[in-house]
Amino acid sequence: MGEIVMAAKITHVPSIWLSLQPGKHHGIRRPAEKALTEVGRRARERGADTFLVADTHWMNSIGFHLNGRERHRASYASHELPHFIHDLEYDYAGDAELAELVRQEIVAGGQKALVHTYRDLGLEYATLVPMYFMNQDSGIRVLPIGCNIYSTIDENRRIGEALLRAVRRSDRKVAFLASGSLSHAFPPNEIAETLLNEVSSEINKKVDLAVLDMWAQGRIAEFLAMLPDYNVRCTGEGAMADTAMLFGLLGWADYAGRGELLCPYFGSTGTGQVVVDFPVPA
Repeated sequence: MGEIVMAAKITHVPSIWLSLQPGKHHGIRRPAEKALTEVGRRARERGADTFLVADTHWMNSIGFHLNGRERHRASYASHELPHFIHDLEYDYAGDAELAELVRQEIVAGGQKALVHTYRDLGLEYATLVPMYFMNQDSGIRVLPIGCNIYSTIDENRRIGEALLRAVRRSDRKVAFLASGSLSHAFPPNEIAETLLNEVSSEINKKVDLAVLDMWAQGRIAEFLAMLPDYNVRCTGEGAMADTAMLFGLLGWADYAGRGELLCPYFGSTGTGQVVVDFPVPA
């Protein structure tokens, strides 16, 4: 029987990739780089053979979709921020078998899901940026699931439960990555570049920090009660689908774990970012 060996909430902001490039921004995201590398180290230490990534930059409008290609190989440039991310070469094994099991379990739960193997269906940067640090030897399979931008928190809770059922039906050891921000309110274009290292709203920052306190103290039921409102008021990225999937997979309000902060909270072009490792229930 398969198992979840890691569950983490991670950042993927393009400024992490910018941080690797020569120039005035070199090194600005070093703590995030180190945290993502540490997630990869822990995943290997725990025996992970597949990264299952809830990718908030693969935004779907109808249903839930999985990239079930046998191999992910291409070069990537961001349509959103091509001056931040371009010429990113990647080559990872996929996980078609687990993708099909996930599809079956989502459908069994009454929702619509599809697995795709289209030649031109590449990976998005919410998967690619973390994989650069976590999977440099390409030794762990990569399976992205998109986030439906019109989904509800409760619907994504059920998706998380379906992911857990699918993993248990497999022979995989899975590291689940909720790849998305905390608050996600972008500033107006005219001032966006002045907030490269800031959160756009002091209210959003305070709520984000309160959420991190809840996670660190194990006040998960309290957090989940406010999650739908948090998503709306703090402009959740991808409907905060990745976060709801994460806690659905962990057991929702019954989850008693405490999140371990792996890098300091930081702002990036108005959004709140973090890397947190959640212990997986036995």
